[in-house]
Amino acid sequence: MIYQRSSALFSEAEKVIPGGVNSPVRAFKGVGGTPIFVKEAKGAYLYDEDGNRLIDYINSWGPMILGHAFEPVVNAVVSKAKKGTSFGMPTEIETKIAELAVSMVPNIDKIRFVNSGTEACMSAVRLARGFTGKDKIIKFKGCYHGHSDSFLIQAGSGASTFGVPNSPGVTQGTAKDTLLASYNNIEDVKQLVTSNQNEIACIIIEPVAGNMGCIPPQDNFLQALRTICNENGILLIFDEVMTGFRLARGGAQELFNINADIVCFGKVIGGGLPVGAFAARNEIMNHLAPLGPVYQAGTLSGNPLAMAAGLAMLTELNNNTEIFNRLAEKTAYLHKGISKVLRENNIDHTINRLGSMISVHFDEGKVIDFDSAAKGNNDRFKKFFHGMLDEGVYIAPSAFETWFITDALSYEDLDFTIEAVSKVAKIL
Repeated sequence: MIYQRSSALFSEAEKVIPGGVNSPVRAFKGVGGTPIFVKEAKGAYLYDEDGNRLIDYINSWGPMILGHAFEPVVNAVVSKAKKGTSFGMPTEIETKIAELAVSMVPNIDKIRFVNSGTEACMSAVRLARGFTGKDKIIKFKGCYHGHSDSFLIQAGSGASTFGVPNSPGVTQGTAKDTLLASYNNIEDVKQLVTSNQNEIACIIIEPVAGNMGCIPPQDNFLQALRTICNENGILLIFDEVMTGFRLARGGAQELFNINADIVCFGKVIGGGLPVGAFAARNEIMNHLAPLGPVYQAGTLSGNPLAMAAGLAMLTELNNNTEIFNRLAEKTAYLHKGISKVLRENNIDHTINRLGSMISVHFDEGKVIDFDSAAKGNNDRFKKFFHGMLDEGVYIAPSAFETWFITDALSYEDLDFTIEAVSKVAKIL
């Protein structure tokens, strides 16, 4: 494929935007080459500035669960935009989407909307600290919860892609309150809790990790975390920015039948517009201003365009829960096809999958945490990425990212993708 227009646009962008992009992983530093500039998208396809059509397995990093330019979402945004784009005042639609979200997700009474997943996770930790009166948090190596200072400690995703898990600008004072455990390692967590008795406010986790590839929790891991939190007065925060409204109607809490104390949302809840949210039981949420002392605010929080998009998306998912089964079946089909091709070509690999999240790791060992994810053959992944791109399939430009399946993908698209893997396998 030819990317002459994208290359020219990237050169222009580099003059006025740091690195030419507004989010680092987009720069293709992890795979080499020049990023693709998108002109438009519809359903399962991206159309770039050079006129190429690409089957999309990123889907804006998750929110396009029903496909790009999904008509009910587009219509809702257009209709709302004609009445004004922002007021900084309450609107009825905020209550409507809040009522719907609370009805769909287990164990939450109230929800506060913000502008991004980063804001949601940052605010959730502040709320946990305010509620418990403790300062320290436990996070897991390779889990990414946004770019707030507290989380940029072995953060996975873009940080891992660039080999710089600890960002300059994060102070030692902040870092000392962030305790690191290995994902799927409950003994790590127990040791940290024992060593920091009565100092830990919360444990924050991606219930299914998506920023070191897709890594599901091992049997009983989340339940063991719930038990530790119960026994030690620690709040359990599920970062469901990726998994919320994607893995099930009620997210990972419903899927695993485990209650978190605070849940963070993003991606799907905004229908493609910039939205985040965090939610909990009344006793916790009532600590937020203006009811309580924990301050959190945002001029654009509850923006009417974002609320309209999110309401249309959640309404569709709430009314048609068969979508989640279809997504899981398509993802399983893709998994089986890709694995068969790679085995036939004697290429060491592991494929992780849960629901509509999937990732291909070029290593034969199990991938259960950040360290095992990092063992993958990154040079092979780079060839795989560019080979797939040349065949018209767009996957994440990083070995440390999950793929997201959309309901708009047809089985013909999946077969095309599997055939593309067959062609690319010859050069790996």
